[in-house]
Parts: sequence; C-alpha cells; structure tokens
Amino acid sequence: MELEPEDNELDLPPEYCHYRDKGCEFANSCLNCPLPQCIYEQPRGRQRWLKRLRAREMIRLFTSGGKEVKELAAMFGVSQRTVQRVLKRAKNE
Repeated sequence: MELEPEDNELDLPPEYCHYRDKGCEFANSCLNCPLPQCIYEQPRGRQRWLKRLRAREMIRLFTSGGKEVKELAAMFGVSQRTVQRVLKRAKNE
C-alpha cells in the first residue's frame, strides 16, 4: 500500500526542505557520522552500542592493562559475572 500525499500537503524536493542536521552524541552531524547505520534506527541501538564500547574497554584493560575481574566490575559498576561473560565471549570469538 503506497501512501500518497494529501491534496493540501506539499511534497517538496529535498533542496526546498529545511532540515536541521543536529546529529547526536556520537557525531555532530548525521551526514558526517562515522557509523555505518544510525544507532537510533534499531530498537535499543544506543544501548547496544554503549555495551559494545564497554566490553571492548573491559577486554583491553584485562589483557593489556593487567586489571582483575573484581577491579573491572568496580570500575564499570557491573557485577563480576557480567565482566566474566564479556571476557568469555571475547575468548570464544
């Protein structure tokens, strides 16, 4: 089913539309965003993105920073079990 603009709506070409590209906390402009797909297009996209960043940092600190599981849990405000799951997932990949 195709949606047609109503008779009283204008369907302007893009060059005549006023769009403010404000970006988000990850990029100051949508057109200059480094992400392959907008994180807000997927359900819980922002939350997933932040969890992946946190997991990468945990793995880095564990492998090269010499941090213990208990220290990482305290640093990131998560349980030790959460840190263990992240490290196990990284080990299996």
